[in-house]
Amino acid sequence: MASREPILNVPTAVTISAAAMTAMQLILIVLPPELSLSVFLSLAMIPDRYTGAASELPGGYLSAVTSFVTYMVVHGGWLHLVVNVLWMLAFGTAVARRVSMAGFFQFSILCGIVGALAHLVLHWGEMSPMVGASAAISGQMAAALRFVFSVRGGSHEGRPDFTHVPLASLQETLRDGRAVAFIVFWLVLNAYFGLSGASFGTGPDSRIAWEAHIGGFLCGLLTFGYFDTARPAPDLSQLR
Repeated sequence: MASREPILNVPTAVTISAAAMTAMQLILIVLPPELSLSVFLSLAMIPDRYTGAASELPGGYLSAVTSFVTYMVVHGGWLHLVVNVLWMLAFGTAVARRVSMAGFFQFSILCGIVGALAHLVLHWGEMSPMVGASAAISGQMAAALRFVFSVRGGSHEGRPDFTHVPLASLQETLRDGRAVAFIVFWLVLNAYFGLSGASFGTGPDSRIAWEAHIGGFLCGLLTFGYFDTARPAPDLSQLR
């Protein structure tokens, strides 16, 4: 009798990430409104912290340091959270199969920090908070572009085998028409977000931080090779 395969076979690192973000969303809902807002602002990336307002904002000077990471765990609502989790399942899963759990978190956090820096520079002094894991997931997306197109029909337990395909160099990636088409589509999509003011909610504080997306994406594209631990499967034909 054939063994049953799980409907979703998600790497532990992705499961932990999704669970942490979901738990934070639930915590913010059950807390009293004033406390919930204070926690939200303490964790969010707020550019005005760095122009002298840190002592006046929830979290104080500590949040001026920690919010580069903590903003990724908080979201602007369930729609924002669900969209990010779905994108992470699509791209983060492939990345998590190639790296260690520690490597996955280190790489994702690095992309998130670079995304936060890009947002900070381009929105210097603004009070509007930025939240969400989109910059980190954009980095995962960019990393996946460097190996997903190398799969040639191989599979493992019924899913594409991303673990043993070679990692393309940056030059090879930018010569691949499929990767370039995806990058162009993604950049156009983010440009639309920026020009149209599209958001996941109502109000100016819910606008999509497309600059952070691009910062995280470029970081992922350029640095994933330092984290990648996958090795091509041995060519058994050469052993005969």
